Amino acid sequence: MKLIGSNTSPYVRKVRVVMAEKKLDYSFELDNVWAAETQVHLSNPLGKVPCLVMEDGSALYDSRVIAEYLDTLTPVCKLLPANGNGRDRADVKVWEALADGVLDAAVLVRLEKTLRPQEQQSPQWMARQLGKVHAGLAVMAEKLGEQPFCMGKSYTLADVAVGCALGWLAFRFPDIAWRDDYPNLAKLHDKLAERASFRDTAPFEG
Repeated sequence: MKLIGSNTSPYVRKVRVVMAEKKLDYSFELDNVWAAETQVHLSNPLGKVPCLVMEDGSALYDSRVIAEYLDTLTPVCKLLPANGNGRDRADVKVWEALADGVLDAAVLVRLEKTLRPQEQQSPQWMARQLGKVHAGLAVMAEKLGEQPFCMGKSYTLADVAVGCALGWLAFRFPDIAWRDDYPNLAKLHDKLAERASFRDTAPFEG
């Protein structure tokens, strides 16, 4: 398998963490979707990463689709409850949707700030997106409570998604004081950061 992505994308990182936890072999191909020479569109018509290219040349895209598929490939470190446990499985996916939603809003703010001239930027629109980020963080903290992991005692895809979201906020939005506001999220993030899967995929430029 070949994963097309970048070293800074939190969605790519989520997939890389899953692959590490599942002990899956793959090659990692870097691609900058904003560069003129980007090639990801040859495998994903949407031109987005991550994109997982299979041995037969077919491709999977969207981190949620890829992560769910990867969890079926080996029983090592099951990250999603079995299909028969529908409510728990849905709860994990809600955590993932919440984490990805926080990222979606934050990424839009970053793009507004980095791709549009300052005179064309909309402070009101950015404030609306940041409001989603703060609301999402508050719900994460409330749902987590004093549990060791998002779903209680078990490490799941929910923790992977939340850990990648928090890590990217720390990387790109150091001015958002989520560590001070939500000590339980900071504790979870720090615990996850000690895992080899997170340590080896920390975002960086270059």
